[in-house]
Order: sequence, then C-alpha cells, then structure tokens
Amino acid sequence: MFANRNDIMNIYNHIIESKKAGKKLFAILVDPDKQDANTLISTIEKAKLAHTDFFFVGGSLLTNDSLDSCISTIKSNCDIPVVLFPGDTMQVNNKADGILFLSLISGRNADMLIGKQVITAPILKQSSLEVLPTGYMLIDSGKPTTASYMSNTIPIPADKNAVAACTAMAGEMLGLKLIFMDGGSGAKNPISVEMIANVRNSVDCPIIIGGGIGSGKKAIANCKAGADIIVVGNAIEKDESLIIEIAAAVHNC
Repeated sequence: MFANRNDIMNIYNHIIESKKAGKKLFAILVDPDKQDANTLISTIEKAKLAHTDFFFVGGSLLTNDSLDSCISTIKSNCDIPVVLFPGDTMQVNNKADGILFLSLISGRNADMLIGKQVITAPILKQSSLEVLPTGYMLIDSGKPTTASYMSNTIPIPADKNAVAACTAMAGEMLGLKLIFMDGGSGAKNPISVEMIANVRNSVDCPIIIGGGIGSGKKAIANCKAGADIIVVGNAIEKDESLIIEIAAAVHNC
C-alpha cells in the first residue's frame, strides 16, 4: 500500500517488489457508468478500511461521460492509486496515476492488438500517466460478456490451459510487463485455478486475475494458484461488504 501520494512514483515497481516479497495485491474495479456519488464514496471508505492497493477505473462502454468525475471523487477522498482500465481510446484521463495499456492478445482483432494503441500512444506520450504494458486475455466464463462483444473476439475456452499458457508466454516475449486474465464483467464462471497455475508456470511477469471472484475463499485459491493481483468489480457492486472480506483474504494469503 502506498503511504501517500508522494509514494505514487512507480506503480509497476510496487507490483514487482510486492511479487518478490510474496505479497498479493487487491484492486477494486470501478465502472464509472454504474456509480453515483454516494455509492462511490461509500466504496472508497470501505476500500480505505480494507487497505485496498488500487482502484482500476474503466468499462467496455461508457455512456454517461462520468470518467472524469469518478476519478476526481476517488482522488479527493483517498490516496489509493487510480489505474485506468480502458475499454476504448477515449478512456484516457490525466487525473489518474497510471493506465493499463492493453493489448488483447487472446483475440485476433488487429484493432485491439495494436490499432487502438497507435491512436492512443501520442496522447499517453504527452501525459503524466504511468503506462503499464499489459497483455489482456479474455477467458470464456460460460456466457457472452460485454468485453467479448465490444472487442469482437472469441475468448480462450475455459478448459484450454495450454492455449492460455502459450498466449501469455507470447505476450511476455513480446515485452508486455503484465498479464491480465479476465472472465469479463459479470462472469458466470471464474477462471479455473488449473489455468491460472498453468500460466503462472509459463511466465515470470505479474499476473492479474479478474472476473467471477465473489468470495474470499475464491480469491485465496486464485492467489495460491499464482495470481499476483486480484480484481473484483461486479461482486462488490452487489455487496460492498465483500471489499473487507476479499481484501483481507488476499493480503493474508
């Protein structure tokens, strides 16, 4: 956990040092479209109590032009680093601390592999955001998700552990610094611990896991399988008390 804003100099180094020390990290995913001010402030207060490591902010589709106000509310009420989790080139905001610069390596949509990144690169070059090159892998969660629909890609089948491992390996060899395995918002089924373990045994870089994590028990299982950062969004939207439960599970793993 960063002690104060002056410590938010390098998010990536913090992730790496935590990984080396065997410390697991917890991130809350906030979709600006789904937030009102009171709900967001309540989430922030629980996040502070839980010593949440990051806020990931973004969504596959933003319709309310609320990204700026969402980030401003978080920044003005806590010192937890804000990392953009963009679903589109428009989701860049200099008020955040960093951005997951996503390449959708699980799909074959050239726009999501490199096209959108070319458009965004000059904007990020002039920003103060810390850019975190991230290989994004959508894993089938038992139902179509907004992420798979909007990206026009087919997720990696849930039982194809070798495909996931080789995809992650390729991403790391291409120079991506993080691997984010995601079942998508509202995932019906979480990513299996067997797949996480296969990917963990195949790459050295930090692994982020999101989608379908609705309990501390599941978070612990994912951490033991090899996850370095656990991301929870949809479950917390339904039950804010899970922030304390899952954060404690992750931090004590």
